Amino acid sequence: MNPMKQTATLLISCPDQKGIVARLSNFVFQHGGNIVDSDHHTDFSVDRFLGRIEWEMEGFALSKAGLPAALAEVADPMGGAEGRPWRLHFSDELPRIAIWCSRQDHCLLDLLWRYTAGELRAEIPFILSNHRDLEPIAAQFGIPFRHVPVTHASKSEAEAQSLTLLKEHRVDLVVLAKYMQVLSDDFLRSFPSVMNIHHSFLPAFAGAQPYHQAHARGVKVIGATAHYVTPELDAGPIIEQEITRVSHRDTVEDLIRKGKDVERLVLARAVRLHLQHRILAYGNRTVVFE
Repeated sequence: MNPMKQTATLLISCPDQKGIVARLSNFVFQHGGNIVDSDHHTDFSVDRFLGRIEWEMEGFALSKAGLPAALAEVADPMGGAEGRPWRLHFSDELPRIAIWCSRQDHCLLDLLWRYTAGELRAEIPFILSNHRDLEPIAAQFGIPFRHVPVTHASKSEAEAQSLTLLKEHRVDLVVLAKYMQVLSDDFLRSFPSVMNIHHSFLPAFAGAQPYHQAHARGVKVIGATAHYVTPELDAGPIIEQEITRVSHRDTVEDLIRKGKDVERLVLARAVRLHLQHRILAYGNRTVVFE
């Protein structure tokens, strides 16, 4: 696909039924569209169809404004009692992401380098942290920095302030780049689109100090996991994972050093996949169309 050409991407998740691919492909064809990428999967264990279709808007008979209503006539019935089963995205509309961090800089720096290099097609309206340690990095990259301290007593107030910022800046996704704070159920109900990087190969070693847990257990590989955040700690739908080998000679500090490399890579992959609209979450699982 020519990256300069505008495309539309349809994501659909609905009860499995005959003819879904044919109906959607025919819809694109009937309106003069050229499909450049198409993938789908059926999870028979839950009787669910999940699909992604991307097509060029050049020569397409429907405008961006008129496309959703026309598509709804074809795709809405596929959802049945569940309601609307699809989402539509356009390549010329950049998602807006807010990066949240604490004191560790490796994931933040990696994301900002990739953003500057053009690897991540998004807008970053601000970086938020509960500490000021990484404020110079935000200044270096010319991105506004928001300091929102969090204590046990001020957690509700801090989350309310953060939600206001997200609304004001029309943020689509929050990326927790080692934010090291647990978001409340109330926050996630108000803003459920949150991605986290956890420094273990989940579901192993969830919670605090996973590298210490892994060292004590004598594992031979360690890993990192990018996942969407849910109220259950470190248990949200998994997007991307990677591992690296360790040995009996490695200390906890060695595991942390090696793990940081994996964390950077895994989080960058997950963010890129999300920005390209290649992820569908259902239940506690994801389908990733790579």
